[in-house]
Amino acid sequence: MKGIADESQCSIGLLEGGTALSDVIDNHIYEQTLAKKNAFFVADVGVIMKQHVRWRTRMAQIRPYYTVRCNSCLAVIEVLAALGTGFICANKSELELVQRHGIPSEDIIYSGVCKQVSQIKYAAKNGIDLLVCDNEAELHKIARCHPNAKLLLQVSTEASNQEEELSMTFGCSLKDCRHLLESAKELGVQVVGVRFHISSSCKDDKVYIHAISDARCVFDMGDDIGFNMKILDIGGSFSGSETQLEQINSAIMSVVDLYFPPSAGVSIIAEPGSYFVSAAFTLAVNIVSKEVVARDRRDLAPNESSSNDEPEFQYYINEGVYGSFASKLVETLIDVPSVHKSSALDDPMFSSSLWGPSGDDLDQVVEHCLLPELNIGDWLVFSRAGAYSVGQPISTSADMTPPPVYYVISSRDWLEMQDSGVTHEATLKNFSLVPYFLKSCQSAAALSVPA
Repeated sequence: MKGIADESQCSIGLLEGGTALSDVIDNHIYEQTLAKKNAFFVADVGVIMKQHVRWRTRMAQIRPYYTVRCNSCLAVIEVLAALGTGFICANKSELELVQRHGIPSEDIIYSGVCKQVSQIKYAAKNGIDLLVCDNEAELHKIARCHPNAKLLLQVSTEASNQEEELSMTFGCSLKDCRHLLESAKELGVQVVGVRFHISSSCKDDKVYIHAISDARCVFDMGDDIGFNMKILDIGGSFSGSETQLEQINSAIMSVVDLYFPPSAGVSIIAEPGSYFVSAAFTLAVNIVSKEVVARDRRDLAPNESSSNDEPEFQYYINEGVYGSFASKLVETLIDVPSVHKSSALDDPMFSSSLWGPSGDDLDQVVEHCLLPELNIGDWLVFSRAGAYSVGQPISTSADMTPPPVYYVISSRDWLEMQDSGVTHEATLKNFSLVPYFLKSCQSAAALSVPA
């Protein structure tokens, strides 16, 4: 069984008889140990379905629109389409991808705020009318190339203003919204709603309250000018944890009911990306090189001598930030991996850092962690590796082939998915569901590959 992210036909391995995800990882590490030791993903399709069930339970009033750029794997798109989500697309290739899966144009939002004219025309030609806009230059392009567009006005939030010194932010300020709405009216372009975005790192519930209050002000401006605004998009601030989902729900739903009661007929949507896919993907990488370096003097205790200090290890692995760890480029911390070999509980731990294969100073995957001493050929396993890691690779280098993706689902999850209305014959047309067989009689977890 194999499943490559960019193939048009893939297999989903059905796990039966007590076979666990860890067994699948062991199996593929064992196969790779006998072959080329390439990195690979194992994707549990059942996790995507479970996250959808959690969303439907906790956020029943809010329809999810999946952010395609987070992970554009074939299985992700097909499963979420079957579960009834909408899709957020940032460019033409993403628009084409979801359209190939038969997603209705009304369930697609073209979100790129700096759009190419040719791509706006593509959206117009294909009936994709919901577009995001946050400035007058974009408004004039849209009016010229897609006069039937229905705009979501991107409004900056308090959190965006706090972060603008650290990264580029988008969104029209509240004081500029009326002018943009009046310009849209003059150009004959419809504005149908408001979109805002709050980073998943934001811990202040008041930011959500202010953003929803600002959105209400923009809706009132639109009503005054003559627009029929019926969509509120609260963005994509969802990390994937159920705790965070509950916190957001408790923070915003009472405010939403206050400013946008059901009688107003406003559709509330959100843009979860990492929420659906992060925990569904596990990445296994191989150590390809190793260096021993002196520990940074700044890490030493006041009375500790650097001459007596333990060594620090730098390990180089066969995936980096220009490939499967691209999430590091969007300011996402990479979790410390687990070591995939047998070791004693009392094995000494050493200060370690993990680096990609490029040799670039920016290609640092994990800055600092504690690991036992490892050897070239050992394996590390990263859980929660599904966001910004697979689907459309960052690197265009011919030497960097994306790791293969092996899709699996437990028989129990498959039955639950069918109960949710997802059937293989009707929806997962590009996949074959086959029993997964462990090919190795020896667990790779017990292997320690010599340098």
